[in-house]
Amino acid sequence: MDIIKQLNWRYATKQFDSSKKLTNDQLNLILEATNLSASSYGLQPYQIIVVENQEIREKLKDAAWGQPQLTDASQIIIFAAKTNLEDKDVDAFIQLVSEVRGVPVDSLVDYSSMMKGSMANLSNDEKTVWAAKQTYIALGQLLTTCALNNIDTCPMEGFNHEEFDNILGLKEKNLTSVVMAAVGFRSETDKYQHLPKVRKPINEMVITY
Repeated sequence: MDIIKQLNWRYATKQFDSSKKLTNDQLNLILEATNLSASSYGLQPYQIIVVENQEIREKLKDAAWGQPQLTDASQIIIFAAKTNLEDKDVDAFIQLVSEVRGVPVDSLVDYSSMMKGSMANLSNDEKTVWAAKQTYIALGQLLTTCALNNIDTCPMEGFNHEEFDNILGLKEKNLTSVVMAAVGFRSETDKYQHLPKVRKPINEMVITY
């Protein structure tokens, strides 16, 4: 598949066809690919939340100033950063590394200490900001995966984060919403699909030394 062709095909879909839904295989593909996204240290300091319940989506729509993607897309995928990163999160990650790679935990002490030392230099707010930045890497992977599979998306930051957190009960889970993507299939009436993609020329965008 021509990745440049597919990335030109992709656009921020404004109108979704509410009658068209992703199959379970398509949704699982998106989630598995997104889960494979790069993150600092591999720690993945965030959660991926899939919202399908229509009643919840109506509430989220109100908290997103009535944007129709919230209710018309097949699913809404929200990235929520952890707000209480602690040493125990590193310990859990180290344990997972040990199990997956078949190496003793003791052999990972230096790696663990490095991560803990790095986070110790950050305030709680700074750690939350750092975690939030990781979600955008995952969002990019989601958008590209969807484009390569002819699935439409709309990345969205325009919503009331505090209201989203309340609706989804994220504070109790020590999470906060950062960014989301509506996924599904474009409506034939969405005029934006016919507009040429506007990007800076490569020679203006790229600086080479």
